Amino acid sequence: MAEGQRLQRIGRSAKDPVKLRRAIVVLMSAQGQPAPDIAHLLKTSEDYVRDMIHAFNERGFDALDPNGAGAHRDGLMSRPATGSASSPGATPASSANRSPAGPCRSCVTT
Repeated sequence: MAEGQRLQRIGRSAKDPVKLRRAIVVLMSAQGQPAPDIAHLLKTSEDYVRDMIHAFNERGFDALDPNGAGAHRDGLMSRPATGSASSPGATPASSANRSPAGPCRSCVTT
């Protein structure tokens, strides 16, 4: 419950738009919103949403930080995109082939 309150506080007071967006993703996931709905509302990809949820589950609040040990470590933002110009002929990975991330484990109360 304390993590949910902390996420809400970040959502109200974050000056950095990247940190704000990441906090919103995690908070919406904790509230039970599916990744496709979150992606649609925030006009981002389902992969970004799932990656952010996984990063938060692994590293906690450090994953929200865009400049420090958060998102860039362990590949959240450093993974090469599929189908990019550097890999001609590659096809984008279908989100249907990925397992859903599910809600943020550390925010769900039992």
